[in-house]
Amino acid sequence: MASVFLRGGRECLRRCVGTRQSHAQAKCRDILEGELEGIREAGTWKSERVITSKQAVTIRVEGQQAGILNFCANNYLGLSSHPEVVQAGKDALDKYGAGLSSVRFICGTQSIHKELEEKIAKFHGREDAILYASCFDANAGLFEILLTPQDAVLSDELNHASIIDGIRLCKARKSRYQHKNMQDLEAKLQEAQDARMRLIVTDGVFSMDGNVAPLPEICALAEKYNAMVFIDECHATGFFGKTGRGIEEHFGLPTGQVDIINSTLGKALGGAAGGYTTGPQELVTLLRQRARPYLFSNSLPPPVVACASKVFDLLLESSGFAEKVQANTDRFRSQMTDAGFTIAGENHPICPVMLGDARLASTFADHMLERGIFVIGFSFPVVPKGKARIRVQISASHTFEDIDRTVEAFKQVGKSLGVIS
Repeated sequence: MASVFLRGGRECLRRCVGTRQSHAQAKCRDILEGELEGIREAGTWKSERVITSKQAVTIRVEGQQAGILNFCANNYLGLSSHPEVVQAGKDALDKYGAGLSSVRFICGTQSIHKELEEKIAKFHGREDAILYASCFDANAGLFEILLTPQDAVLSDELNHASIIDGIRLCKARKSRYQHKNMQDLEAKLQEAQDARMRLIVTDGVFSMDGNVAPLPEICALAEKYNAMVFIDECHATGFFGKTGRGIEEHFGLPTGQVDIINSTLGKALGGAAGGYTTGPQELVTLLRQRARPYLFSNSLPPPVVACASKVFDLLLESSGFAEKVQANTDRFRSQMTDAGFTIAGENHPICPVMLGDARLASTFADHMLERGIFVIGFSFPVVPKGKARIRVQISASHTFEDIDRTVEAFKQVGKSLGVIS
Protein backbone atom coordinates (compact mmCIF):
# COMPACT_ATOMS: atom_id res chain seq x y z
CA MET A 1 0.00 0.00 0.00
CA ALA A 2 2.84 2.38 0.85
CA SER A 3 4.46 1.79 -2.55
CA VAL A 4 1.16 2.52 -4.30
CA PHE A 5 0.84 5.73 -2.29
CA LEU A 6 4.37 6.76 -3.18
CA ARG A 7 3.85 6.04 -6.88
CA GLY A 8 0.65 8.10 -6.80
CA GLY A 9 2.46 10.93 -5.03
CA ARG A 10 5.25 10.97 -7.61
CA GLU A 11 2.73 11.00 -10.46
CA CYS A 12 0.91 13.91 -8.84
CA LEU A 13 4.20 15.75 -8.40
CA ARG A 14 5.07 15.21 -12.07
CA ARG A 15 1.71 16.62 -13.12
CA CYS A 16 2.13 19.64 -10.84
CA VAL A 17 5.65 20.34 -12.05
CA GLY A 18 4.51 19.97 -15.65
CA THR A 19 1.69 22.46 -15.09
CA ARG A 20 4.01 24.91 -13.38
CA GLN A 21 6.49 24.69 -16.27
CA SER A 22 3.70 25.17 -18.78
CA HIS A 23 2.50 28.36 -17.08
CA ALA A 24 6.05 29.71 -16.91
CA GLN A 25 6.63 28.82 -20.53
CA ALA A 26 3.43 30.56 -21.60
CA LYS A 27 4.48 33.71 -19.79
CA CYS A 28 7.91 33.51 -21.37
CA ARG A 29 6.37 33.09 -24.82
CA ASP A 30 4.27 36.24 -24.31
CA ILE A 31 7.34 38.23 -23.29
CA LEU A 32 9.38 36.98 -26.23
CA GLU A 33 6.59 37.59 -28.74
CA GLY A 34 6.34 41.17 -27.48
CA GLU A 35 10.06 41.61 -28.14
CA LEU A 36 9.71 40.10 -31.62
CA GLU A 37 6.75 42.31 -32.47
CA GLY A 38 8.77 45.34 -31.45
CA ILE A 39 11.49 44.33 -33.90
CA ARG A 40 8.90 43.95 -36.68
CA GLU A 41 7.32 47.32 -35.95
CA ALA A 42 10.72 49.04 -35.95
CA GLY A 43 11.46 47.69 -39.42
CA THR A 44 14.62 45.96 -38.22
CA TRP A 45 13.46 42.37 -38.70
CA LYS A 46 16.23 40.27 -40.22
CA SER A 47 15.15 37.48 -42.54
CA GLU A 48 17.58 34.76 -43.51
CA ARG A 49 17.73 34.04 -47.20
CA VAL A 50 18.42 30.39 -47.89
CA ILE A 51 21.28 29.58 -50.27
CA THR A 52 20.92 26.23 -52.04
CA SER A 53 24.39 26.18 -53.61
CA LYS A 54 28.01 26.47 -52.52
CA GLN A 55 29.36 29.86 -51.48
CA ALA A 56 30.64 31.57 -54.63
CA VAL A 57 30.33 34.69 -56.76
CA THR A 58 27.17 33.24 -58.34
CA ILE A 59 24.83 31.42 -55.97
CA ARG A 60 21.38 29.85 -55.98
CA VAL A 61 18.86 31.39 -53.62
CA GLU A 62 15.69 29.61 -52.53
CA GLY A 63 12.69 31.04 -54.39
CA GLN A 64 14.77 32.50 -57.23
CA GLN A 65 14.82 30.91 -60.66
CA ALA A 66 18.21 32.11 -61.90
CA GLY A 67 21.69 32.38 -60.44
CA ILE A 68 22.31 35.41 -58.21
CA LEU A 69 25.45 37.56 -58.03
CA ASN A 70 26.72 37.47 -54.46
CA PHE A 71 28.00 40.76 -53.02
CA CYS A 72 27.59 40.26 -49.30
CA ALA A 73 29.92 37.40 -48.30
CA ASN A 74 33.19 37.61 -46.38
CA ASN A 75 34.65 35.40 -49.11
CA TYR A 76 37.14 38.15 -49.99
CA LEU A 77 39.54 35.92 -51.93
CA GLY A 78 36.85 33.80 -53.54
CA LEU A 79 38.57 30.68 -52.18
CA SER A 80 35.74 29.01 -50.23
CA SER A 81 34.91 26.93 -53.31
CA HIS A 82 38.30 27.03 -55.07
CA PRO A 83 38.96 23.57 -56.60
CA GLU A 84 42.31 23.08 -54.86
CA VAL A 85 40.88 24.13 -51.51
CA VAL A 86 37.89 21.82 -51.84
CA GLN A 87 40.10 18.91 -52.90
CA ALA A 88 42.36 19.43 -49.91
CA GLY A 89 39.32 19.10 -47.65
CA LYS A 90 38.19 15.92 -49.39
CA ASP A 91 41.64 14.38 -49.12
CA ALA A 92 41.84 15.19 -45.41
CA LEU A 93 38.41 13.70 -44.81
CA ASP A 94 39.61 10.41 -46.29
CA LYS A 95 42.96 10.43 -44.51
CA TYR A 96 42.17 11.96 -41.11
CA GLY A 97 38.41 11.49 -40.69
CA ALA A 98 35.57 13.89 -39.92
CA GLY A 99 36.75 14.97 -36.50
CA LEU A 100 38.84 14.15 -33.44
CA SER A 101 36.03 13.69 -30.89
CA SER A 102 38.22 15.39 -28.32
CA VAL A 103 40.10 18.50 -27.24
CA ARG A 104 43.67 19.20 -28.33
CA PHE A 105 45.60 18.16 -25.21
CA ILE A 106 43.84 14.79 -24.83
CA CYS A 107 43.72 13.20 -28.29
CA GLY A 108 42.68 16.02 -30.57
CA THR A 109 45.94 17.16 -32.16
CA GLN A 110 47.04 15.84 -35.54
CA SER A 111 50.06 16.66 -37.65
CA ILE A 112 47.96 18.91 -39.89
CA HIS A 113 47.01 21.09 -36.92
CA LYS A 114 50.67 21.71 -36.13
CA GLU A 115 51.50 22.32 -39.79
CA LEU A 116 48.74 24.91 -40.13
CA GLU A 117 49.91 26.74 -36.99
CA GLU A 118 53.41 26.89 -38.45
CA LYS A 119 52.09 28.33 -41.72
CA ILE A 120 50.05 30.96 -39.86
CA ALA A 121 53.08 32.09 -37.85
CA LYS A 122 55.22 32.18 -41.01
CA PHE A 123 52.60 34.15 -42.95
CA HIS A 124 52.38 36.79 -40.22
CA GLY A 125 56.10 36.78 -39.42
CA ARG A 126 55.47 35.77 -35.80
CA GLU A 127 57.04 33.19 -33.51
CA ASP A 128 54.08 30.88 -32.95
CA ALA A 129 50.33 30.46 -33.41
CA ILE A 130 47.46 28.61 -31.72
CA LEU A 131 44.23 27.43 -33.36
CA TYR A 132 40.71 27.85 -31.98
CA ALA A 133 37.25 26.85 -33.19
CA SER A 134 36.62 30.50 -34.14
CA CYS A 135 38.13 33.94 -33.73
CA PHE A 136 35.34 34.59 -31.23
CA ASP A 137 36.96 31.85 -29.14
CA ALA A 138 40.42 33.29 -29.75
CA ASN A 139 39.22 36.64 -28.39
CA ALA A 140 37.45 34.91 -25.50
CA GLY A 141 40.60 33.00 -24.59
CA LEU A 142 43.26 35.71 -24.70
CA PHE A 143 42.55 38.57 -22.31
CA GLU A 144 41.60 36.51 -19.26
CA ILE A 145 44.92 34.67 -19.44
CA LEU A 146 47.19 37.58 -20.36
CA LEU A 147 45.86 40.31 -18.06
CA THR A 148 45.58 40.50 -14.27
CA PRO A 149 44.09 43.08 -11.87
CA GLN A 150 47.48 44.81 -11.96
CA ASP A 151 47.15 45.48 -15.70
CA ALA A 152 45.17 47.91 -17.88
CA VAL A 153 43.39 47.29 -21.17
CA LEU A 154 42.41 50.16 -23.47
CA SER A 155 39.83 49.26 -26.11
CA ASP A 156 38.35 51.17 -29.05
CA GLU A 157 34.68 51.80 -28.33
CA LEU A 158 33.58 50.25 -31.65
CA ASN A 159 35.52 47.00 -31.30
CA HIS A 160 33.80 43.77 -32.31
CA ALA A 161 31.44 42.09 -29.86
CA SER A 162 33.85 39.17 -29.41
CA ILE A 163 36.58 41.56 -28.26
CA ILE A 164 34.19 43.23 -25.84
CA ASP A 165 33.08 39.90 -24.41
CA GLY A 166 36.67 38.68 -24.14
CA ILE A 167 37.74 41.78 -22.23
CA ARG A 168 34.80 41.37 -19.85
CA LEU A 169 36.27 38.05 -18.76
CA CYS A 170 39.56 39.54 -17.57
CA LYS A 171 40.17 41.34 -14.27
CA ALA A 172 42.30 44.15 -15.66
CA ARG A 173 41.41 47.81 -15.32
CA LYS A 174 39.23 48.55 -18.37
CA SER A 175 39.07 51.76 -20.41
CA ARG A 176 37.27 52.49 -23.67
CA TYR A 177 38.70 55.22 -25.86
CA GLN A 178 36.68 57.11 -28.43
CA HIS A 179 36.68 55.52 -31.86
CA LYS A 180 40.06 56.12 -33.57
CA ASN A 181 40.60 59.14 -31.28
CA MET A 182 44.30 59.22 -30.49
CA GLN A 183 44.04 62.14 -28.08
CA ASP A 184 41.58 60.18 -25.97
CA LEU A 185 43.75 57.06 -26.16
CA GLU A 186 46.79 59.02 -25.02
CA ALA A 187 44.89 60.49 -22.09
CA LYS A 188 43.84 57.03 -20.98
CA LEU A 189 47.37 55.70 -21.39
CA GLN A 190 48.58 58.49 -19.12
CA GLU A 191 45.98 57.47 -16.52
CA ALA A 192 47.19 53.86 -16.71
CA GLN A 193 50.89 54.48 -16.12
CA ASP A 194 50.76 52.82 -12.71
CA ALA A 195 49.64 49.52 -14.27
CA ARG A 196 52.04 46.57 -14.54
CA MET A 197 51.20 46.15 -18.22
CA ARG A 198 49.12 48.19 -20.67
CA LEU A 199 47.43 46.61 -23.70
CA ILE A 200 45.88 48.67 -26.52
CA VAL A 201 43.14 46.68 -28.24
CA THR A 202 41.60 47.48 -31.61
CA ASP A 203 40.00 45.96 -34.65
CA GLY A 204 42.28 46.32 -37.64
CA VAL A 205 39.28 47.00 -39.88
CA PHE A 206 35.91 47.86 -38.35
CA SER A 207 33.54 45.57 -40.19
CA MET A 208 30.37 47.65 -40.14
CA ASP A 209 32.01 50.78 -41.54
CA GLY A 210 34.97 49.52 -43.51
CA ASN A 211 37.32 51.97 -41.82
CA VAL A 212 40.85 51.16 -40.73
CA ALA A 213 42.48 51.62 -37.33
CA PRO A 214 45.19 54.36 -37.32
CA LEU A 215 47.89 51.82 -36.59
CA PRO A 216 50.97 54.06 -37.03
CA GLU A 217 49.64 56.49 -34.42
CA ILE A 218 48.62 53.64 -32.10
CA CYS A 219 52.07 52.07 -32.32
CA ALA A 220 53.72 55.45 -31.67
CA LEU A 221 51.65 55.89 -28.51
CA ALA A 222 52.43 52.33 -27.46
CA GLU A 223 56.14 53.09 -27.79
CA LYS A 224 55.80 56.34 -25.90
CA TYR A 225 53.85 54.84 -22.98
CA ASN A 226 55.41 51.37 -22.95
CA ALA A 227 52.23 49.55 -23.99
CA MET A 228 51.56 46.45 -26.07
CA VAL A 229 49.30 46.42 -29.15
CA PHE A 230 46.66 43.84 -30.07
CA ILE A 231 44.70 43.87 -33.33
CA ASP A 232 41.87 41.71 -34.61
CA GLU A 233 42.60 41.16 -38.30
CA CYS A 234 39.49 39.19 -39.32
CA HIS A 235 38.63 41.65 -42.08
CA ALA A 236 42.19 42.09 -43.32
CA THR A 237 44.11 38.81 -43.25
CA GLY A 238 44.85 37.43 -46.69
CA PHE A 239 43.68 40.36 -48.80
CA PHE A 240 44.47 43.74 -47.23
CA GLY A 241 47.91 45.18 -47.83
CA LYS A 242 50.04 44.57 -50.90
CA THR A 243 50.44 40.84 -50.23
CA GLY A 244 47.50 40.37 -47.86
CA ARG A 245 49.48 40.55 -44.64
CA GLY A 246 47.05 43.00 -43.11
CA ILE A 247 47.16 46.38 -41.41
CA GLU A 248 50.90 46.52 -40.71
CA GLU A 249 51.61 45.99 -44.39
CA HIS A 250 48.86 48.39 -45.45
CA PHE A 251 50.59 51.20 -43.56
CA GLY A 252 54.11 50.08 -44.49
CA LEU A 253 55.06 49.33 -40.89
CA PRO A 254 57.82 46.85 -40.05
CA THR A 255 56.59 43.34 -39.27
CA GLY A 256 56.28 42.93 -35.54
CA GLN A 257 55.06 46.41 -34.64
CA VAL A 258 51.88 44.72 -33.45
CA ASP A 259 52.51 42.39 -30.54
CA ILE A 260 49.47 40.09 -30.81
CA ILE A 261 47.24 39.31 -33.80
CA ASN A 262 43.97 37.41 -33.70
CA SER A 263 42.25 36.45 -36.91
CA THR A 264 39.84 34.00 -38.54
CA LEU A 265 39.93 31.16 -41.02
CA GLY A 266 36.20 31.66 -41.62
CA LYS A 267 36.34 34.64 -43.97
CA ALA A 268 39.04 35.07 -46.61
CA LEU A 269 41.03 32.00 -45.55
CA GLY A 270 38.70 29.29 -46.82
CA GLY A 271 35.46 30.49 -45.26
CA ALA A 272 34.71 27.40 -43.16
CA ALA A 273 35.53 27.92 -39.48
CA GLY A 274 38.38 28.45 -37.08
CA GLY A 275 40.41 31.28 -35.64
CA TYR A 276 43.84 31.82 -34.15
CA THR A 277 46.20 33.89 -32.04
CA THR A 278 49.71 34.54 -33.31
CA GLY A 279 52.51 36.33 -31.48
CA PRO A 280 55.28 35.67 -28.95
CA GLN A 281 56.02 32.01 -28.32
CA GLU A 282 55.71 32.43 -24.55
CA LEU A 283 52.19 33.81 -24.92
CA VAL A 284 51.07 31.03 -27.25
CA THR A 285 52.54 28.41 -24.92
CA LEU A 286 50.68 29.92 -21.96
CA LEU A 287 47.42 29.93 -23.93
CA ARG A 288 47.84 26.22 -24.65
CA GLN A 289 48.09 25.66 -20.89
CA ARG A 290 45.27 27.90 -19.70
CA ALA A 291 42.96 29.30 -22.39
CA ARG A 292 39.53 27.86 -21.67
CA PRO A 293 38.14 27.86 -25.25
CA TYR A 294 41.25 25.91 -26.30
CA LEU A 295 41.24 23.45 -23.41
CA PHE A 296 37.50 22.75 -23.40
CA SER A 297 36.50 22.81 -27.09
CA ASN A 298 37.01 20.10 -29.68
CA SER A 299 39.88 20.63 -32.08
CA LEU A 300 39.16 21.90 -35.58
CA PRO A 301 37.89 19.17 -37.94
CA PRO A 302 40.62 17.88 -40.29
CA PRO A 303 38.84 18.95 -43.53
CA VAL A 304 38.59 22.52 -42.20
CA VAL A 305 42.28 22.51 -41.25
CA ALA A 306 43.30 21.17 -44.65
CA CYS A 307 41.22 23.73 -46.57
CA ALA A 308 42.75 26.61 -44.60
CA SER A 309 46.22 25.16 -45.01
CA LYS A 310 45.80 25.04 -48.78
CA VAL A 311 44.68 28.70 -48.76
CA PHE A 312 47.91 29.69 -46.99
CA ASP A 313 49.85 27.73 -49.60
CA LEU A 314 48.15 29.75 -52.34
CA LEU A 315 48.80 33.05 -50.55
CA LEU A 316 52.44 32.26 -49.87
CA GLU A 317 52.90 31.51 -53.58
CA SER A 318 51.29 34.67 -55.01
CA SER A 319 50.00 38.13 -54.11
CA GLY A 320 47.64 38.20 -57.11
CA PHE A 321 44.53 37.60 -55.03
CA ALA A 322 45.05 40.70 -52.91
CA GLU A 323 45.79 42.80 -55.99
CA LYS A 324 42.53 41.71 -57.66
CA VAL A 325 40.48 42.51 -54.55
CA GLN A 326 41.92 46.02 -54.49
CA ALA A 327 41.28 46.63 -58.21
CA ASN A 328 37.66 45.54 -57.82
CA THR A 329 37.26 47.70 -54.70
CA ASP A 330 38.60 50.79 -56.47
CA ARG A 331 36.21 50.24 -59.38
CA PHE A 332 33.11 49.78 -57.23
CA ARG A 333 33.78 52.65 -54.84
CA SER A 334 34.59 55.17 -57.59
CA GLN A 335 31.56 54.30 -59.73
CA MET A 336 29.13 54.32 -56.79
CA THR A 337 30.44 57.67 -55.56
CA ASP A 338 30.14 59.14 -59.05
CA ALA A 339 26.53 57.91 -59.15
CA GLY A 340 25.70 59.92 -56.04
CA PHE A 341 25.75 57.27 -53.33
CA THR A 342 27.47 57.79 -49.98
CA ILE A 343 30.01 55.00 -49.41
CA ALA A 344 31.38 54.86 -45.88
CA GLY A 345 34.79 53.67 -44.78
CA GLU A 346 38.16 53.82 -46.41
CA ASN A 347 39.52 52.08 -49.49
CA HIS A 348 38.55 48.63 -48.20
CA PRO A 349 36.46 45.82 -49.80
CA ILE A 350 33.79 46.45 -47.17
CA CYS A 351 31.75 49.14 -48.94
CA PRO A 352 28.78 50.33 -46.84
CA VAL A 353 26.16 52.09 -48.99
CA MET A 354 24.64 54.46 -46.44
CA LEU A 355 20.83 54.80 -46.51
CA GLY A 356 19.92 55.80 -42.95
CA ASP A 357 16.44 54.29 -42.67
CA ALA A 358 16.06 50.63 -41.67
CA ARG A 359 12.95 49.97 -43.78
CA LEU A 360 14.58 51.62 -46.78
CA ALA A 361 17.65 49.42 -46.44
CA SER A 362 15.54 46.27 -46.26
CA THR A 363 13.36 47.32 -49.22
CA PHE A 364 16.42 48.33 -51.24
CA ALA A 365 17.99 44.89 -50.69
CA ASP A 366 14.78 43.15 -51.78
CA HIS A 367 14.71 45.18 -55.00
CA MET A 368 18.35 44.33 -55.65
CA LEU A 369 17.56 40.62 -55.30
CA GLU A 370 14.85 41.02 -57.93
CA ARG A 371 17.61 42.27 -60.23
CA GLY A 372 19.79 39.27 -59.48
CA ILE A 373 22.10 40.89 -56.88
CA PHE A 374 22.43 39.40 -53.38
CA VAL A 375 23.02 42.12 -50.77
CA ILE A 376 21.64 42.58 -47.25
CA GLY A 377 20.34 45.63 -45.39
CA PHE A 378 22.02 46.25 -42.04
CA SER A 379 20.11 48.03 -39.30
CA PHE A 380 19.90 48.33 -35.50
CA PRO A 381 21.19 46.63 -33.36
CA VAL A 382 23.91 45.55 -35.81
CA VAL A 383 24.57 49.23 -36.57
CA PRO A 384 23.42 52.36 -34.66
CA LYS A 385 19.89 53.68 -35.16
CA GLY A 386 19.72 56.04 -38.12
CA LYS A 387 22.80 54.44 -39.70
CA ALA A 388 21.14 51.68 -41.74
CA ARG A 389 23.02 50.61 -44.82
CA ILE A 390 23.66 47.94 -47.38
CA ARG A 391 27.11 46.49 -46.77
CA VAL A 392 28.58 45.48 -50.10
CA GLN A 393 31.61 43.20 -49.94
CA ILE A 394 34.00 42.80 -52.84
CA SER A 395 35.76 39.56 -53.77
CA ALA A 396 38.78 38.73 -55.90
CA SER A 397 36.47 36.41 -57.85
CA HIS A 398 34.22 39.24 -59.04
CA THR A 399 34.88 40.34 -62.59
CA PHE A 400 34.75 43.96 -63.73
CA GLU A 401 31.54 43.01 -65.55
CA ASP A 402 30.06 41.82 -62.22
CA ILE A 403 31.01 45.13 -60.63
CA ASP A 404 29.51 47.19 -63.46
CA ARG A 405 26.27 45.19 -63.46
CA THR A 406 25.87 45.64 -59.71
CA VAL A 407 26.51 49.39 -59.87
CA GLU A 408 23.89 49.69 -62.61
CA ALA A 409 21.37 47.81 -60.45
CA PHE A 410 22.14 50.15 -57.54
CA LYS A 411 21.49 53.13 -59.80
CA GLN A 412 18.14 51.75 -60.97
CA VAL A 413 16.92 50.92 -57.47
CA GLY A 414 18.37 54.12 -56.03
CA LYS A 415 16.44 56.24 -58.50
CA SER A 416 13.20 54.28 -58.05
CA LEU A 417 13.37 54.72 -54.25
CA GLY A 418 14.49 58.35 -54.36
CA VAL A 419 17.94 57.70 -52.90
CA ILE A 420 19.71 59.32 -55.86
CA SER A 421 18.40 61.57 -58.61
